[in-house]
Amino acid sequence: MGLVPSDLTSLGQRNSGFYEHRRSSVVLNLPGLEVFPGDLLVSDGAADYLCHPLLLLNSESKKPRWPFSKRGVQGKDKHKRTSDMENCLSSVKITNFRGYDFYSLKDKTWDEVMETHHKLLTNQLDLRKQQEAMWELFTSECTYFLDHLLVLKMIFMNTLKYLQTHEYLLDVDLWRLFANLEELTQTSLGFVNSLFGIIKDYADASEISSSLDFISVLTKYFRGSLCQSHQTYCLNYSAAIFYLESLRQRDDFGIYLKWCEQNEQCRRLHLPELLVAPLQRLTRYPLLLKNIWKRSMDSAEKIMIYSIKEKVEKSIRDLEGKVKWLDNFQKFRYLQEIIVWPPLWDRDKRFFIPECLKHIFKEHTAENILSPTNRHLLYEGKLTLAESTRFLDVYLFLFNDFLLVTKTKRNKKKLGGSDPGLMCPSLTPELQAVIKEGGSCTVLDQPIPLDRLVVKSIEPLHVSVFGLRNAFLIQHENRYRQCIAAFLLQAQTENIKKTWMAQITTAISCFTKSQETKKISLFTLPAESSEI
Repeated sequence: MGLVPSDLTSLGQRNSGFYEHRRSSVVLNLPGLEVFPGDLLVSDGAADYLCHPLLLLNSESKKPRWPFSKRGVQGKDKHKRTSDMENCLSSVKITNFRGYDFYSLKDKTWDEVMETHHKLLTNQLDLRKQQEAMWELFTSECTYFLDHLLVLKMIFMNTLKYLQTHEYLLDVDLWRLFANLEELTQTSLGFVNSLFGIIKDYADASEISSSLDFISVLTKYFRGSLCQSHQTYCLNYSAAIFYLESLRQRDDFGIYLKWCEQNEQCRRLHLPELLVAPLQRLTRYPLLLKNIWKRSMDSAEKIMIYSIKEKVEKSIRDLEGKVKWLDNFQKFRYLQEIIVWPPLWDRDKRFFIPECLKHIFKEHTAENILSPTNRHLLYEGKLTLAESTRFLDVYLFLFNDFLLVTKTKRNKKKLGGSDPGLMCPSLTPELQAVIKEGGSCTVLDQPIPLDRLVVKSIEPLHVSVFGLRNAFLIQHENRYRQCIAAFLLQAQTENIKKTWMAQITTAISCFTKSQETKKISLFTLPAESSEI
């Protein structure tokens, strides 16, 4: 074991003020050893660590009497960091997009291209219209690739990568912002090049070809990776936009964003307008394919194009279902985190449970109760609960099978709040504020099954004396139709009250019908099922 005091003393000799202050409290002074009140005996290795200059408390490291000096230093450091980041951005080199062979074609018409190649236009009106429809698909894909995907990749994503290699914006997640943008860019480039090759072969051919051989290309990409890569991107889109909004509050990210959006190749488009382009493109594919199908004359060709169009439309329908499912799953995951289920003895003071018996009561976890498998959140919102001596802010969750009444608890110190970029975009602003402040929603009473719930409107005449307006009553009845709980709630406006009552009434009706359907299906089961 080594002694820290002697090591600290040798360092203290360099700081006479600090050493003199310690000598005034010395209790033991031996050659090579001075011990003071509060000194600890530690190992030599720990002594080396403790004697690191950054960990020593000396006159220079003491907290200044005026805290403004620290802010001034931080301000200078921040200004230097900003200046260094701007210098780093000035060294970024953006490749010009004009190097692609098809760049000059995206703004030309079919007739202009044929005239450039001295190609005679076909006299068949229907065939010519089909070629123009194919040309529209090709040019629109060129615009999509050059003006949207390539801008996103080369200007925004690659610049962010460059900054991160220079130790800037290291905490920004590329996938959460851009998802599979690189895969999308490569797929679109392959599609454009394939279409460009077919059109070039047709234009360079000496004889007048009857039609463009485009079916194989359409089949390859629309039945292959084109729709799948767009689906992957679109599933991440809403989370990406929400993440972007949280990042835009930061000064360093704002500098990066401003620099990128000022690039002339952005054509005055901002990042949110560019990020939505793949969604818009995916929904436009069926319209472009339908236009080609309408102008096709060959029956086999029409059947093939129609089947491709149906495939794309099915992909979009599947995507809508996946987006809804994913949104519901994410929302329930956040509800599981924010909703607190107190134990029975905390929820109702009537029940006395000795400490030694509390282990017997195993409450169902929130993960089981708030499972997104067969449960859907129909409506939610903030209301006011009238209690005997006070008004309480409550937050109600109306599910497809029960109603949950919770009270919101905000953390005024705002400690432990979640990263806003990690939150679900579909959460209401009230819940988002609670999460940011590290708050929670504590369950006031057990969930009220919809078949045990009664909602009643309260006339203003009955409660105006208590200062209540827009009030309604929720009763929880047991299986014997006895009221076991009641909540007198107040809405902010009469319209909000009517909306809540309508939502609850509709939910009760739907739940009752679903239960009746289940009963009927049970009665219609084969006779042998009752033996099981």
